[in-house]
Amino acid sequence: MTQYTEALAGRITPEMLAVAETEFLEPEFIRQEIAAGHLIIPANKIHRQKKLIPAGIGSALRTKINANLGNSALSSNAGCEVAKVQYAVKYGADTVMDLSTGTEIDSLRRQIIDEVSVPVGTVPLYQVCEQLDDIADMTPQHFLNAVEHQAKQGVDYMTIHAGLLQKHLPLIDRRLAGIVSRGGSLTAKWMAVHKKENPFYEHFDELCEIMAEYDVCWSIGDGLRPGCLHDASDAAQFGELETMGELTLRAWQHGCQVMIEGPGHVPLDQIEMNIRRQIGVCHGAPFYVLGPVVCDIAPGYDHITSAIGATLAAFYGAAMLCYVTPKEHLGLPDLEDVRQGVIAYKIAAHAADVARKRPHARDRDDELSKARFAFDWETQFRLSLDPERAREYYEESRRQTADGCKSGGPHSSGAVNCNENYCTMCGPKFCAMKTTQELKKLRDGQTS
Repeated sequence: MTQYTEALAGRITPEMLAVAETEFLEPEFIRQEIAAGHLIIPANKIHRQKKLIPAGIGSALRTKINANLGNSALSSNAGCEVAKVQYAVKYGADTVMDLSTGTEIDSLRRQIIDEVSVPVGTVPLYQVCEQLDDIADMTPQHFLNAVEHQAKQGVDYMTIHAGLLQKHLPLIDRRLAGIVSRGGSLTAKWMAVHKKENPFYEHFDELCEIMAEYDVCWSIGDGLRPGCLHDASDAAQFGELETMGELTLRAWQHGCQVMIEGPGHVPLDQIEMNIRRQIGVCHGAPFYVLGPVVCDIAPGYDHITSAIGATLAAFYGAAMLCYVTPKEHLGLPDLEDVRQGVIAYKIAAHAADVARKRPHARDRDDELSKARFAFDWETQFRLSLDPERAREYYEESRRQTADGCKSGGPHSSGAVNCNENYCTMCGPKFCAMKTTQELKKLRDGQTS
């Protein structure tokens, strides 16, 4: 039984109960959303026996963020990638995707699944490609075997580019950037070499049987997602989306949970239309978007250009945001890039949750604001999305105040005093909050 079939049967699973508690919602509401196909709980039955803490993904819940990580054939190593995964989870990633290529990807995936408590996703095609000299050598059975192998390892959701069809391929000739999805380009090459239809589309029912057996969620991949603003919302993207809607219904017929991958580069004014179109075409299945990046001219800062788009996407109904790091388009992220990408997306997701009035979404903001007005620095640090960075900047500022304690001075090797009743930007004379507190005392005195 999958979470979807259990929900259809009217049963509330332990995973549904866990999600309901985390989201401050009623278990019956969670069950109904899953039964409607609007919510998924990626929880492979193998991973559930390990450290997995169930998490729900759906537009009625708190917006989730995913961190893409993984080994490369050109650089990095397994130990480094595991550290990045741990770093991503530490700073708030709700799921992680292992997009490893190169050697040792099987053992790396196993280690990640064994160690993390969040859902783990993959793109099985990458492993098939590594096992062959050329993707053209792949048979459908190669791919079915890879999916079953990863399901047995405990992968919670898999991105498979089953919606890209022969009729869509001529449409990419109108693009500036062509196909930017690795999985999409490999699938298209196989189709072009063999002059056959997409094997994942042709064998979709067999794939569903494997996914349902282990309760692996479908992440129906957008192989024709736009890779630049020029290509956004074009015939190729929306043609594939129509097929993804068809496949959503087929997956539900097999009892599978489904979410839909969304576009990567979209102008700001097209984001609402893209989200609403997906929700309609794909029957309300959760939408999982990469960004979207809202301008193409900021290499090195795409965690910012994409977080702007991600905030709007979440506000209009995207259920999960795939983070982008400063290294996007330039190279593999290091630990600091992972940290910046995760925090940027936690901000985007949280801003949307506050605006959409998710239960208790603003509680933390209000508590931090109270602490800020009371000059309770320790509470401010604790409530921050990145407590270490907040403390670091505060202490650096304190060391450089006018009392002569410059950077590298007496306090440089230890913590500074966090008890001063004024802000670190204005000082005691010009601190607006300190003055407001004095104003209150003056007014209270006049009243008495």
